[in-house]
Amino acid sequence: MKALAHSFSPFLPQYSQVLKPCLISLLSQQSHGLYQKPHFSSTDHSPKHRPTVRTPCKFRYFSTSLPAREWIEPYVDISDLVENPKNFKPSPWIEKVIELLDGSPDLESRLDDFCRKFLIKLSPTFVDHILKTLENQSSRKGLEIQKSPNTLEIRKSPEIAIRFFKWAGRQRKFIHNIESFVSLINFLASSGEFNDIHSIAQEFKVQNGVKLSAFASNSLIKSFGIAGMVEDLLWVWKKMKENKIEPSLFTYNCLMDGLVNASYIESAIQVFEVMDSGKKAPDTVTYNILIKGLCKDGKTQKALEKFKQMGIRNIIPDKITYLTLIQALYPEGNFDACLGLYHEMEEKSVEIPPHAYSLVISGLSREGKPFEAFRVFEGMAQKGIKPNVAIYTALMDGFGKIGDESKATELFNKMKAEGLEPDEVTHSVMISTLCKAGKVEQATEHFVMCREMGLALNSISYSSLINGLGKASKLMEAEKLFEEMVDTGCIRDSYCYNSLMDAYGKAGLVDKALDLFKEMQSEGCAPTVYTYTILINGLFREHKNEEALKIWDMMIDKGVTPTPAAVRALSTGLCLSGKVGRACRIMDDLAPKGVLPDTAYVDMINVLCKAGRVEEACKLADGVVDRGREIPGRVRTVLINALRKAGNAMLAIKLLHSKIGIGYDRWGSVKKRVKFRVLLDG
Repeated sequence: MKALAHSFSPFLPQYSQVLKPCLISLLSQQSHGLYQKPHFSSTDHSPKHRPTVRTPCKFRYFSTSLPAREWIEPYVDISDLVENPKNFKPSPWIEKVIELLDGSPDLESRLDDFCRKFLIKLSPTFVDHILKTLENQSSRKGLEIQKSPNTLEIRKSPEIAIRFFKWAGRQRKFIHNIESFVSLINFLASSGEFNDIHSIAQEFKVQNGVKLSAFASNSLIKSFGIAGMVEDLLWVWKKMKENKIEPSLFTYNCLMDGLVNASYIESAIQVFEVMDSGKKAPDTVTYNILIKGLCKDGKTQKALEKFKQMGIRNIIPDKITYLTLIQALYPEGNFDACLGLYHEMEEKSVEIPPHAYSLVISGLSREGKPFEAFRVFEGMAQKGIKPNVAIYTALMDGFGKIGDESKATELFNKMKAEGLEPDEVTHSVMISTLCKAGKVEQATEHFVMCREMGLALNSISYSSLINGLGKASKLMEAEKLFEEMVDTGCIRDSYCYNSLMDAYGKAGLVDKALDLFKEMQSEGCAPTVYTYTILINGLFREHKNEEALKIWDMMIDKGVTPTPAAVRALSTGLCLSGKVGRACRIMDDLAPKGVLPDTAYVDMINVLCKAGRVEEACKLADGVVDRGREIPGRVRTVLINALRKAGNAMLAIKLLHSKIGIGYDRWGSVKKRVKFRVLLDG
């Protein structure tokens, strides 16, 4: 008895009512002689002569079977004042059960043994409390350790919760309450375990007598919304109406967020319109959700209209509003709008998230405005926000693109001095910047240093250095580096192929460029418009005009849209080969497709004048005017500038003081514009 009492000692406060009757019964039976020890004769101790000991009939009243198991609750009442919440203390069973939930393969059998040993069953309220505890522990660990090795343990937590939930449901006479389902679904949604939510949700929906509370409804709508489970979301919404639960602003916001997450943008807009009509006035969160949905649907302008509507209705946008818009405008290349939103955040003293700084600085750097980006960078530092590697890299890239290698190097050194380690993108930018500045030897040294340090070098690093070596006429080194990529396992992309092909083309080795073009296709690397442009330029440079036209036709047949650089390569190549008419016909074919750049004829006139083919340039100018492509005054200005830049000042002055292009000659009643081709007459 002492051993039994000792095993129950940690839980005596809770089990005193169970143990006390058993002990009293046992002691009373001993005192009344209901239990007697066997008596043996002192003369004969053999088993066959032992007397039979019979227990009185009254002894049958005492049973050695264990008492029924007791349902345990998460809190224990330690006084008679039940109304005072302070009188409830956490049950000592909680820690014991949590210790068992370690994810081991025999978790369920250990729970069975534990409950059998201590004659307990876990009540629905207790199960709900354990599930909430598991969720809180998981979220707390996620905040504390993030990328530590224990991340695997956190990822297993939802699995443990599901196993515990299913084990609890197998207890005799046990029925999960709504709170348990809600707690588990919330846990799975917050953990991103969306696949498991479906099965739990179906089990919850088929359970008889489901009557949702306002709290449970809001929680489920939020969780189903996060998981994008629109069908279950609408089921809860229907149940709310059946149970006459009035949706709150929080409910509407969660409903909209769920619809947006599942890409039901139009439905979300309809919910917003219902709210806007007077059902529930939208707040900042509502607008944030709607703006997120519109941006997700590619309707950035409508999102901006809703943003302006917030100001009209005196609804104050927060940092999420601005960041959502900046994130949508950045991929569209609308960096001016990003900068405008950033300045508005500064004026209104709205907290600027680090990611917003990164997008604005990156956008300005990409647009070729690194000095404006640097001012934003300085403002960030003044507010005590430390820039990350991505921001430094974007700034370095911006200065590198305008040829300011010294500023890029200064930023690189500053970043390292602040304890930030450059990543592979940063090193790629640094190598590219040094190559653009013509410092190929320094770029090579930097590349070798990265390789010796064991840093991963991507295809951008290789293509930048190959391009730099090619421009420095170091073809052998460029080829060696190109072949090295295979040995290091770095995939050769179109940039790498283009860099080496460009080097071949500029060196007059167009046949090698064509061989590389074939190898590129056989390796499954799709040629880009820049690939075709490089080949067209190289072939025209070697007077292989028909082959250049074949490459052009191949590009058009494959549906590759020509860039202004590609059009310039073709048109100037044809003009220099004396095929101005053919160039004009190709330009006429491109014009209806909307791919003809405005400067196409300007480039053609410039290249003809530079080559001394003024007569052909004048014929081209007349053709542009006759086709109605450009006003005569504009063409006249272009031709004057082209002649001046080509060193033919006499003809430029003659054209300037004549009526050519803008004047008219009369032959009776017929009025005709003076042609550009008369410039060379007399």
